[in-house]
Amino acid sequence: MARHVVLGKGPIGRTLAQHLAAAGHEVHVLSRSGARPGTPGRTAAPGGGTVTHHRVDGTDADALTRHSRGAAALYNCVNPAYHRWVSDWPPVADALLTAAERTGAVLVVAGNLYSYGAGNEHMHEDDPLATRETKGQVRARMWADALARHDAGALRAVEVRGSDYLGPGAEAHAHVGPRMLAPLLAGKVLRPVGSADQPHTWTYLPDFAAALAAAAALPAAWGRPWHVPSPEPLTYRQVAERFAAAAGAPAPRVSPVPLALVRALGVAQPMMREVHAVGYQFTAPFVADDAASRAVLGTSSTDWDDVVAQTLAAYRHEQRAAA
Repeated sequence: MARHVVLGKGPIGRTLAQHLAAAGHEVHVLSRSGARPGTPGRTAAPGGGTVTHHRVDGTDADALTRHSRGAAALYNCVNPAYHRWVSDWPPVADALLTAAERTGAVLVVAGNLYSYGAGNEHMHEDDPLATRETKGQVRARMWADALARHDAGALRAVEVRGSDYLGPGAEAHAHVGPRMLAPLLAGKVLRPVGSADQPHTWTYLPDFAAALAAAAALPAAWGRPWHVPSPEPLTYRQVAERFAAAAGAPAPRVSPVPLALVRALGVAQPMMREVHAVGYQFTAPFVADDAASRAVLGTSSTDWDDVVAQTLAAYRHEQRAAA
């Protein structure tokens, strides 16, 4: 059993904590709010591991250091609101770098594909980070800073990049989450951003967690980015059709929201302005090559049938619990 520290308890952080605990590890989840109201601060997993929640300010390098002493890995699974990336990310990233330097824990960053930028329709890990979009530039700078310190021998770092995620635990903002499943199962119109007919890589949350854990434990993986092994690219429409068929729901009716309308909404809504800025991801192919990570990390992707079945089961369980 090793000690692992996860900063952030969103869908990726929660899924990773469960994955590590199921493998028998001692997991400490750090977040601004600590354990969710009405839930225990420490739980045991069937695999023999434990998950303990702590209330910690992610910009506090001293606090991160205290919790990370003796840890094998420190995972960055934070995800500020889109319109706050420029202000909220840098102090968190700096604090994590400091804690990793002080403790020797491997810094494992849960990244995304924004840094490659528009026009790169089949992304590889060694492609330049050429985005002109602000959020992608923030993430590119974070990785550049971590890599510089890794190359200087100050710490050990690795980044694992996933695409838009789906699966148990995906929240309302996920493109293939409740915002798709609720109207789909009710027979209502689905309204994706931009287009429903461009090939797109979708990352299953448990596969994301498995790749993060594998990268943390493998010295050969450190010092470079990896793409999460993901099932074959599908269009939004194809994904919706798979969910509808599995659920016994009517064939999906899909009416995309034009980017021009998203842009107009962004005049008054900062979040919509940021959604428009990455709208290129849904109006052209957006595919991540994962051949290198499959070969080195030794993880694979869950097939679409299982992705759909497990996601539907989790969503229905949550709906019953809420009712």
